[in-house]
Amino acid sequence: MEHAIKQLSEWLKSRQITEVECLVSDLTGIPRGKISPTNKFLDEKGMRLPESVLLQTVTGDYVEDDTYYELLDEADIDMVCRPDETAVYPVPWALEPTAMVFHDTFDKLGNPIELSPRNILKKVLKLYADKGWQPIVAPEMEFYLTKRSSDPDFPLEVPVGRSGRPETGRQSFSIDAANEFDPLFEDMYDWCELQGLDLDTLIHEEGPAQMEINFRHGNALQLADQILVFKRTMREAALKHDVAATFMAKPITDEPGSAMHLHQSIVEIATGKNIFSNDDGSMSELFLHHIGGLQKFIPAMLPLFAPNVNSFRRFLPDTSAPVNVEWGEENRTVGLRVPDSSPQNRRVENRLAGADCNPYLAIAASLLCGYIGMVEGLKPSAPVKGRGYERRNLRLPLTLEAALERMEDNKTVKKYLGEKFVTGFVAVKRAEQENFKRVISSWEREFLQFSV
Repeated sequence: MEHAIKQLSEWLKSRQITEVECLVSDLTGIPRGKISPTNKFLDEKGMRLPESVLLQTVTGDYVEDDTYYELLDEADIDMVCRPDETAVYPVPWALEPTAMVFHDTFDKLGNPIELSPRNILKKVLKLYADKGWQPIVAPEMEFYLTKRSSDPDFPLEVPVGRSGRPETGRQSFSIDAANEFDPLFEDMYDWCELQGLDLDTLIHEEGPAQMEINFRHGNALQLADQILVFKRTMREAALKHDVAATFMAKPITDEPGSAMHLHQSIVEIATGKNIFSNDDGSMSELFLHHIGGLQKFIPAMLPLFAPNVNSFRRFLPDTSAPVNVEWGEENRTVGLRVPDSSPQNRRVENRLAGADCNPYLAIAASLLCGYIGMVEGLKPSAPVKGRGYERRNLRLPLTLEAALERMEDNKTVKKYLGEKFVTGFVAVKRAEQENFKRVISSWEREFLQFSV
């Protein structure tokens, strides 16, 4: 701890940082914490937060009392939050020199907090490390740029670019359509470079003003941190240019949803060899077992990939999103795609997670499904050749309610993620679902007001 604080102190002082944003991720992926003067941050060597922040819903409400007091101390005690010296990022848009620092969370005895998403990912990564394996991941983040709107009752609209006109039609991979927002993306890339984010390419996706940023492959924990940083950075860059950036899974009716595609492979720590390939370059048994695990357990962990009511709108028919856990080589119509690559770069792309997921939990869940498949020797189905959207044998739960029930009833999920975590996560999502049901939609007013 002292060494970490010394490293942090040198980093902050060398950049003349005057304020520190001390962050932890809640279950929904919202960064929560405190803003502290640098001197106080270094003196206190971290912060304390009520453990109850991990049971907040996306609206800031809490789960029902019975579950709340089942999972938390009745005195609403604090958890100990210790800074991770490897997870420090400047905040380029701040008025004063500011840094954000991600924290790990512990109880007063030094045990990791079971409800913490970052701890869940670290728990899964330890399973791999104990086998002598290291996961390598590469996320792809999709999002929309929209006009700014202060009224949530109005649908989101396509923003106006440099040409003075909103984009029309589908402009997949269009360079000109992406260039409409060049000043915004120049700021975004400049800020991300200052933050040391491992960004790769920018792509215009299928929807109007829908973009995708690819991250270079690397360490799973560091990339989960970077995704949270990137979301904040992208939103701030958009606001600077008087538009909005949204990572909702399905923000615009009849337009494609936004995903967080996740490429994953596994290497031996000792040799760096990709365990998904045999010496002759063919697919290894471990690779096929990894896919088998993804197929069997993604449906049981689907709320970690599709955590909101809106997430399931992305899986509606004819939405360009996969709706099953079929797999295939070079096939984008299935949930699990195996890209064409060299044996050392062999990987599987999980295409099911939405852009609205908590990156710690989605990456942890995807890696855990594959891990269970490898240790249990699970066999995958036959790979799909051709169109896979209509395949019904390996379909996903159709609603958030059904997915939560399936997750809650799965003993293997509780064994690996912990019963406390599963209970808390499901309770938060059910509280959000109850909140959603209280809101009368425009569809109901339009079609039911005078017809029933």
